[in-house]
Amino acid sequence: MQQTEEAIVLVGGFGTRLRAIVSDVPKPLAPVAGRPFLAWVLDALSHHGMRRIILATGYRAEQVEAAVGRRWRSMDVAYSVEPEPLGTGGAIAFARDGLLGDAAHVLNGDSFLDYEPGSLQRHTQSLGGMLGVALASVMDVGRYGAARLDNGHVVGFSEKGGVGGGWINAGCYYLGPQALANLPSGAFSFEADVLAPAVSGGAVAGLQFDGRFIDIGVPDDFERAQLLFAQQ
Repeated sequence: MQQTEEAIVLVGGFGTRLRAIVSDVPKPLAPVAGRPFLAWVLDALSHHGMRRIILATGYRAEQVEAAVGRRWRSMDVAYSVEPEPLGTGGAIAFARDGLLGDAAHVLNGDSFLDYEPGSLQRHTQSLGGMLGVALASVMDVGRYGAARLDNGHVVGFSEKGGVGGGWINAGCYYLGPQALANLPSGAFSFEADVLAPAVSGGAVAGLQFDGRFIDIGVPDDFERAQLLFAQQ
């Protein structure tokens, strides 16, 4: 199968939990080690072979476009500006019309995982999955809820509030043609309305990546990100 070289990056959230320390820009543009956080995400996508990106914007969309433009390293950049808050799933479905192909990688613009999108695609296709999710290793699963794997398939997610290390949903996905085509329209949650039912139906592949992971959604991790990216 041909490698998918398009990605949708979700950058339309309000970032309310980070507003106390970053209030003048949308969360993906929060300054991390002297650059907008989104710059680190886009650099990694370019490095791993993406050729076209759709930024799914909403809140302060014009600031995102001014910061990124229409070309980023090896990638063409397009925009999908949601007319109203659509949730994670609605934003993906709304951006879908701008894709040139019938499959896409999807990830959040306010978190970073050092992973290989192509490996996730190949793993998903080898298992016959409709969609794949990249799993990140963390020292404390309490904030996220741990993923449960069985023979390469995600078979469930534990509730938040657990203790200890484990593997979590890093918010990086591969959506094959069927998963992408089946997305409903309107406002909905990808995690609750698409991912959870697909997991129950055995249609979700999971692949573990032990690279760096950071979610800047809360102030403590935003500060940790400064150190993480200053080191490279």
